[in-house]
Amino acid sequence: MQVRPSRIPDVVIIEPDVYRDSRGYFVETYQEQRYRDAGVAGPFVQDNESRSVRGVLRGLHAQRRNAQGKLVRVLAGEIYDVAVDVRPASPTYGQWVAVTLSAENFLQIYVPPGFVHGFCVTSAEAVIAYKCTTPYDREDEVGVLWSDPDLGIAWPTAEPSVSEKDAGLPRLCEAGVLVG
Repeated sequence: MQVRPSRIPDVVIIEPDVYRDSRGYFVETYQEQRYRDAGVAGPFVQDNESRSVRGVLRGLHAQRRNAQGKLVRVLAGEIYDVAVDVRPASPTYGQWVAVTLSAENFLQIYVPPGFVHGFCVTSAEAVIAYKCTTPYDREDEVGVLWSDPDLGIAWPTAEPSVSEKDAGLPRLCEAGVLVG
């Protein structure tokens, strides 16, 4: 397993070892001690899976009081995955990192608590799986507008398909303190 830091040190990209042969492949997608040694904190208490079609953009989401860390990977297709630092005291506040995750490259991203997270599907469809460090709480959910001009995220499509809820999220400068 290779762990690569991103521009924001707490967000890491993980490239697991993939063993391929004529029968297919084997990959270990999570092993607690190895991931902990690599700086990916747990424990993980909830696993989620979603399926979306090309152009769907989900995010940018977080939880205010029960901030979630997320370990994200793609089971089918490809996505452009984004994490934005919204920790008020962070030197990288308002900065973002992105990585292309796919079923072909097996990459994972660890998005620690204190970040809003989202993704855009770049293949015909994609199935995304992610582990969370705290349970989802609808009442605790907050977010930032995907197209916030102050963030300047270079999404792979100018006109994604977004939910009504995500289209109505505030800009970061209007949101106040999101996590804490």
